[in-house]
Amino acid sequence: MVSDISGTEAPEDDFVQLVVRNHKAVDEAKQLDVLPGEIAALKEAADLVILEVKNNGDSRQIVTTLAEFRKVVPDEIIVGAQGTRGRRIGVSPKA
Repeated sequence: MVSDISGTEAPEDDFVQLVVRNHKAVDEAKQLDVLPGEIAALKEAADLVILEVKNNGDSRQIVTTLAEFRKVVPDEIIVGAQGTRGRRIGVSPKA
C-alpha cells in the first residue's frame, strides 16, 4: 500500500485512515491512507466548541474555543438549555 501523503510504501496493516471532515479546499469529506508517523506531529486542539447555526433551512458550522464561547454564553445557560431531542419545553403539538 502507498501513503497518500508521502508516497511511502508499507504493508497495509501499517496504515490508518485519516478522514478530513472539513477543509477550505474541498466541499466534501475526504479520506487519506496514511502512516501514523506522518500525522504524529499534528497537534490536537483542546477545549473547542462546535456549533451549528440554523436559519430557515440553511445551516453552517462554527468551531470556536471554549474561552471565546464563554465570553458570549455562560456555562449556566448551556447547562440549563433544552436538548436537541424531543419537543421544546412549552410547545404543544396541538397548537
